[in-house]
Amino acid sequence: MFDTVTGKARHLPTHATLPIVVSTTAQALAVTAILLLPALFVAEQIPEIPTMMAFVAPPPPPPAPPPPPMQRPAPAKPVAQAVPAPSTSALIAPVEAPKTIEPEPEGPEYLDEGVPGGVEGGVPGGIVGGVLGGLPEAPPPPPPPPATRGPVRVGGQIQAPTLIHRVEPYYPSTAVDARLQGVVILEAIVDRDGTVAEVKVLRSVNPLLDREAVLAVKQWRYSPLVLNGLRERFVLTVMLSFSIETRS
Repeated sequence: MFDTVTGKARHLPTHATLPIVVSTTAQALAVTAILLLPALFVAEQIPEIPTMMAFVAPPPPPPAPPPPPMQRPAPAKPVAQAVPAPSTSALIAPVEAPKTIEPEPEGPEYLDEGVPGGVEGGVPGGIVGGVLGGLPEAPPPPPPPPATRGPVRVGGQIQAPTLIHRVEPYYPSTAVDARLQGVVILEAIVDRDGTVAEVKVLRSVNPLLDREAVLAVKQWRYSPLVLNGLRERFVLTVMLSFSIETRS
């Protein structure tokens, strides 16, 4: 009715053209999004350019001038010096002996001679920390002990000393009842004072009779044996007889 009044005719979209318009609009938006998204992504990856600050350094100082060339010292000229020849008179030994011999002067330099850590009154040239007057001489070795001489055996030119005290052996009744008899031979060693020190059986008759013979001889006493003014030990042989007939 409004169109009829204005006298203009308006074409309204029909149901057939509406899908085309919507499709075209959607395609336009899709194309626009495709074009804008890569541009935004690239813009985010671009690094920011930092603000640069310029500093102006002062110019370096001029280099120092080179040192002047060194002059070599002039070589020293050799100077010849005359060496005095030794006097022939000083090399010749004197023919005559000097009349007087003067002692060497003992000055303070002689008295002060020494080394740190030395011994007062020591010998010059000695070892530091040594003993005054040097090490003592080693004592002489002790004399060897006198050789022990064995007892002198009586016989020949050496006669047996006198028997001072004699003890007869005991004849046991058991030996008499058993008819034990015979001669027991003993060897006795007599000391320097005449006492019998040791007794050894040389020939045995019976252990019972041997024991009685040894006990009897150990009680004997002799006069000392003197040789060259010294008392000596001596050895002698003793024979003791056990007989029943003699004891009946």
